[in-house]
Amino acid sequence: MVSRYKPSPSSTMSLAFCGNDNNSAAYNVDRGVLNNGCFLDALSIVPHVFLLFITFPILFIGWGSHSSKVHIHHSTWLQFPGHNLRWILTFILLFVLVCEIAEGIVSDGMESRHLHLYMPAGLAFMAAVTSIIYYHNIETSNFPKLLLALLVYWILAFIIKTVKFAKFCEHGIWFTQLRFCITGLLVVLYGMLLAVEINVIRMRRYVCFKHPPEVKPPEDLQDLGVRFLQPFVNLLSKGTYWWMNTFITSAHKRPIDLKVIGKLPIAMRALTNYVLLRKAFEAQKTKGSSSPQGSKSIWCAMRHAFGKPLVLSITFRFLADLLGFAGPLCISGIVHHLSKENKTFLPPVKLLGVYFISSQEFLANAYVLAVLLFFALLLQRTFLQASYYVAIETGINLRGAIQTKIYNKIMRLCTSNMSMGEMTVGQICNLVAIDTNQLMWFFFLCPNLWAMPVQIVVGVILLYYLLGISALIGATVIAVLAPVQYFVATKLSQAQKSTLEYSNERLKKTTELLRGIKLLKLYAWEHIFHDSVEETRRKEMTSLKAFALYTSISIFMNAAIPIAAVLTTFVVHAHLSEDADLSPAVAFASLSLFHILVTPLFLLSSVVRSTVKALVSVQKLSEFFSSEEIGEEHEYKAAVQLSSGSHTKYQAVPLKVVNRKRPAREDWSSYSSQRETEKETSVEEDVCIKITNGYFTWMPDGSPTLFNIDIRIPYGQLTMIVGQVGCGKSSLLLAALGEMQKISGSVYWNSMSDHKSEGEDSPIEKDSALDGDVRKRGSVAYASQKPWLLNATVVENIIFEMPFNKQRYKAVIDACSLQPDIDILPHGDQTQIGERGINLSGGQRQRISVARALYQQTNVVFLDDPFSALDIHLSDHLMQDGILKMLRDDKRTVVLVTHKLQYLPHADWIIAMKDGTIQREGTLKDIQNSEPELFEHWKTLMNRQDQELEKETVAESKTVLERKNLRRAMYSREALMKTEEEDEEESIESDDEDNMSSVLLQRAKIPWRACGTYLSSAGVLLLPLLLLSQLFKHSLMLAIDYWLAKWTSDVISAKINSDKNCTVSQECRFSHSSYSMVFSILCCLGIILCLITSVAVEWTGLKVAKELHHSLLNKIILAPMRLFETTPLGSILNRFSADTNTIDQHIPATLECLSRSTLLCASALAVISYVTPVFLIALIPLAVACYFIQKYFRVASRDLQQLDDSTQLPLLSHFSETVEGLTTIRAFGYEAKFRQKLLEYTDANNIASLFLTAANRWLEVRMEYIGSCVVLIAAVASITNSLYNQLSSGLVGLGLTYALMVSNYLNWMVRNLADMEVQLGAVKRINGLLKIEPENYEGLLLPSQIPTNWPHQGEIQIQNLSVRYDSTLKPVLKHVHAHISPRQKVGICGRTGSGKSSFSLAFFRMVDTFEGRIIIDGIDIAKLPLQTLRSRFSIILQDPILFSGTIRFNLDPEGKCTDSMLWEALEIAQLKPVVKALLGGLDAMVTEGGENFSLGQRQLFCLARAFVRKSSILIMDEATASIDMATENILQKVVMTAFSDRTVVTIAHRVHTILNADLVIVMKRGIILEYDRPEVLLEREDSVFASFVQADK
Repeated sequence: MVSRYKPSPSSTMSLAFCGNDNNSAAYNVDRGVLNNGCFLDALSIVPHVFLLFITFPILFIGWGSHSSKVHIHHSTWLQFPGHNLRWILTFILLFVLVCEIAEGIVSDGMESRHLHLYMPAGLAFMAAVTSIIYYHNIETSNFPKLLLALLVYWILAFIIKTVKFAKFCEHGIWFTQLRFCITGLLVVLYGMLLAVEINVIRMRRYVCFKHPPEVKPPEDLQDLGVRFLQPFVNLLSKGTYWWMNTFITSAHKRPIDLKVIGKLPIAMRALTNYVLLRKAFEAQKTKGSSSPQGSKSIWCAMRHAFGKPLVLSITFRFLADLLGFAGPLCISGIVHHLSKENKTFLPPVKLLGVYFISSQEFLANAYVLAVLLFFALLLQRTFLQASYYVAIETGINLRGAIQTKIYNKIMRLCTSNMSMGEMTVGQICNLVAIDTNQLMWFFFLCPNLWAMPVQIVVGVILLYYLLGISALIGATVIAVLAPVQYFVATKLSQAQKSTLEYSNERLKKTTELLRGIKLLKLYAWEHIFHDSVEETRRKEMTSLKAFALYTSISIFMNAAIPIAAVLTTFVVHAHLSEDADLSPAVAFASLSLFHILVTPLFLLSSVVRSTVKALVSVQKLSEFFSSEEIGEEHEYKAAVQLSSGSHTKYQAVPLKVVNRKRPAREDWSSYSSQRETEKETSVEEDVCIKITNGYFTWMPDGSPTLFNIDIRIPYGQLTMIVGQVGCGKSSLLLAALGEMQKISGSVYWNSMSDHKSEGEDSPIEKDSALDGDVRKRGSVAYASQKPWLLNATVVENIIFEMPFNKQRYKAVIDACSLQPDIDILPHGDQTQIGERGINLSGGQRQRISVARALYQQTNVVFLDDPFSALDIHLSDHLMQDGILKMLRDDKRTVVLVTHKLQYLPHADWIIAMKDGTIQREGTLKDIQNSEPELFEHWKTLMNRQDQELEKETVAESKTVLERKNLRRAMYSREALMKTEEEDEEESIESDDEDNMSSVLLQRAKIPWRACGTYLSSAGVLLLPLLLLSQLFKHSLMLAIDYWLAKWTSDVISAKINSDKNCTVSQECRFSHSSYSMVFSILCCLGIILCLITSVAVEWTGLKVAKELHHSLLNKIILAPMRLFETTPLGSILNRFSADTNTIDQHIPATLECLSRSTLLCASALAVISYVTPVFLIALIPLAVACYFIQKYFRVASRDLQQLDDSTQLPLLSHFSETVEGLTTIRAFGYEAKFRQKLLEYTDANNIASLFLTAANRWLEVRMEYIGSCVVLIAAVASITNSLYNQLSSGLVGLGLTYALMVSNYLNWMVRNLADMEVQLGAVKRINGLLKIEPENYEGLLLPSQIPTNWPHQGEIQIQNLSVRYDSTLKPVLKHVHAHISPRQKVGICGRTGSGKSSFSLAFFRMVDTFEGRIIIDGIDIAKLPLQTLRSRFSIILQDPILFSGTIRFNLDPEGKCTDSMLWEALEIAQLKPVVKALLGGLDAMVTEGGENFSLGQRQLFCLARAFVRKSSILIMDEATASIDMATENILQKVVMTAFSDRTVVTIAHRVHTILNADLVIVMKRGIILEYDRPEVLLEREDSVFASFVQADK
């Protein structure tokens, strides 16, 4: 442009501040300096230059001294008053200044260059940026005096702008000119910023005041543990999650764990939110709503407590949605501008010697629109992410509060609710695990509920404005299909429900199969159970097919609806009116609008579903909250007190036992019972507990369980409660503890029972609304009948929140004889006891529970039948060393419920109960005198129990056996864990540095191999179909849009030509028909391809799911026994449950999403590059940025996802533990400590969820910003290309529409990539199990070579046999020789670990025989197929295993026997009467694990099972270990008679069981020590067998 000048002397410089027009009007100051526009602009440079000069040195000095600026301790983050307002105003100021610069450049598009039009604005922009950086630095270093520089700057800027504005008004420049508006806005902004600055002085008083106030940063920041900084950082960092940068990048260096993420800020802790929620509930109560716990009031309370942030979230969402429409409008404007033939404007108006333009002209400029679009996108994305973040944070806070409320309710629940089955542990856990999460999700989706209608309405209005009536037709298509979508969504959830039912059933079967795998292998029944699981899986696959079908329909509709809508709209639009305006501007704007419109409709179904679920959840919660509580009448009183001091409520309670005495005095003085007790106290000093005239019940309206109870329990003595089973002994203890509903009477606890446990009152006391009477008791050490254990270490279970005292701990361990058990455990007393003590035997659980009661320092100890699961020696030891020595001699009040009458002489006081009332109470002497016959009855029972004592044998009693089992289970597991750990350690130690980096490198890699496994399982046919259909679909989508671009461009060129060439006579009409034909065909093909791809993805998913589960089950069933001994059952089950579920339901959807978003981004970038090749240069830095962002994000996201999952488990198990041990916790008075624990668990889970949310937002904001840059670059490049290289406006529209799509799909791509990575972990783990070597089931002999009745004799020859469990382990049997004649009864004995059981397993080839052979009836068993070999023997195992199903199925799963054979077997096993009595006889059901039969009965069933299989060799592996003497005698007799014609090998733990065997083998460390008839061995003096027998007597 400049080159056109004839260089005149005045314009040697082509660029001058005031321009270089030939006339010097620009420099004309005749009418005063201030009336010259250029001078005004020059004047306005002054303040900006002043600020830049002043602040730069300060910033540089500041930055020099704070070289480690990031490491400033964040407690100095003090936000000055008006902090957020200042940031918002500065952002607006920056935007207005950008507009001013743009306006200057556009209005200067004339012949000369007026620097003064945009240079001051540019300086102002720099100054504004400097001001906010400067402010931020002052704020972080808390040095407000330096703000004076800003104060001066705002004053100067404000004054100068005001002068300029005044001059504009004076010269009649008015609103029509854009610069007038901008100047006015700037005056307002500078004025407001000045006001903010003055306000800081007013509040902080750092100048002009003598005493500036002391200001402290927020509490959270004084605590270095808080790493979640979102609430404390400045607005820019909040909006872009800048503070997360270091966090996410550091995840690469070391994995994220709970230490790294630190604590929750106070405002987000569960306690704070619980207090908020409770206040809201109380406000509801005071309003006097009819049902204070009804679902309506729960909604109101939630709105009251958490409504404000939701409103904020909804506001953000509205702003984002409205800004979203800027995209289509700007595209329309740009394309419209470019398709105008005459690209000229009106000449600008010249006033004050300067050019001005109007806002219409300004907005008609394509470049301006591109920049505006860029800003709109940035803002829209920021608002959208802010809305998500606020909603999720609110949801998480709400979840924490509700979980705490549920927990507090549990603490006050009536025990009867639980025992009467009104509420199960499962239901309560579901409330916590599922319903609170439903509410959280509802809160997250809530903004959508409000935003969707607005989005739809605005979208339709804009479409109508662009396309007229045909837009409504397109919108109708979308609207009609919305209900169909809802229908599909409901069907989907139904399919999911039925799938869940089947998968639960399949899991149950799989669990049974894995639990009884040893038995199944020994009996060769694997195939029966395998088929049963497969059958359930088939049913599950049927409902999975329905699930897949509906999913694919849903995916198809999401893809096809926009195509259908666009098709109908454009075809109708083209044919409706002859001169329809189908310009590119209209076409592509409406295309973008359709994309926007479709989103809310997809969300609709999920939002509606989520709302319905939330309503149901609240209904459940309201039912739960209104269930019965203990001491209902005092609840309100306790609650009112609570609301004072909100934060102190749950402070950690001192470790001394809480004293309940003092609050009791203040709270309950109004009750008459208090006065009565005061009179009594003087009389009965020696009574600890007294119940007078007590009637107690479990059900509030039921008949009393205990009636007419009058007892006194003497202080500091041992009281025993005796009576028959079910006469109310345990209920009596619970009544005294206040766990039962009291109908009438009084329970009185002596205050002396508290004199030891003086402790602090804790504020939490006020929350526990317990019964008036019980308030007066101290803590009671209580061991319930069913032992209750925490999921913690053995030590933690015993000391139970008390300080650790070594001597006392040792004494307790000895008294309970726990030392030998502890020695067996892998980590001693630091071993984690699984949930509900799953890895301990009953006796061990009971002893730990009693040890806890002994260890406590309380004055009162309640023991509910502590001897029930213990053998006689342990009971005696516990009685002497524990109860008598530790408790009674210590003058503690002990109440002992027992059936062991031989301990009665030790009792100081005896309470005999009968049928829920007291039969007698007194000392043993009293009872002997007053009730001689009762005493005699007891005596005979005592004698009987003493005889039992003589019979019980010391050698290997039940307990020793339990220990042995435990040792086996623990060690095989340990061995595996060790080998795994060692492998890991070795690999890590080898070279620490390299290795750490290689491990971290592994974490950063995507598991491509697992992905390969997944896809290759799909098979040869599906895989190409999947890939090709996706590629074709996306190519067609491109074709459709490209055709639209061509069509519209042709319309415009035709129009321009017609304007030039058409005379009146010629008919110049553009024919749309050929175009719309092609367009329709393309669209229809696109829709069909959408269907094919969606079906292909889901079909692939189904095929893979089927394949993987099938191979996994086959592998597991045929795996060697070693796998099950070394791998915890849980981890194998997890492959069948969680991992299979992931493969069934989650991977296909993620795969579809990932492929769709990746291909969309790729096709979009391809289109933009085709339209403007320059774009490729700009693409490189953006791609690099993208790569690094996703790389860092994936690692951090995976760690946080795992943390989120792993912190949920302890929370849920804490709930179920609490529910199960409610009575114990309340007896100990430990509610406060457990609440404290709950808060820790909840907060840990919430902080993980919050970080995960913040990380997702971090990613999305960055990806959206990259997307916005793509749009900006594409827009500017294509505009330039169009203006100078005649690029058709249709293609510009196409490029821009696709650029907008990139910004939408980029973050989806990365999110799905991260999800995919987590989900492919499941495939990887299953693949790990698929690599196991199966047992060799093939034999050398053909079935025809094996006699059908083999082995008919039962002769066994063992030649030089050596056996080991695994090729890597030492042999367990070494060179064993033996010969067993047909029909001999052989006994094998030896100490634990001598190889007895391995001997029996060798017959079944369950162990690795690497030397020697076993020949049975002339056939070497190594040559037989495994199935045949195992199906010909019988074995009775040590642990009886029954499966759920009928009794018939348990005895004969193959269904080969007749009923008479089964009855015969039951008769032999002495079970016929038992089974006859059951409903259905042989078809009576056995519950899981045979829980509905006693242990002895289960063992007898196993015997019957062995008998049913008429094999000539029977092996009994310590089969009598878990039965009482009487049953054992039966068994011995049966073996002698029923099995007289079979060879029987008995492995014995009680030697007397094999005294009448034909042959005895004594083993030691895998070799045979002695081998002879028992009589012969007993006669030899040095015989080991003889010494065993001696010890057994």
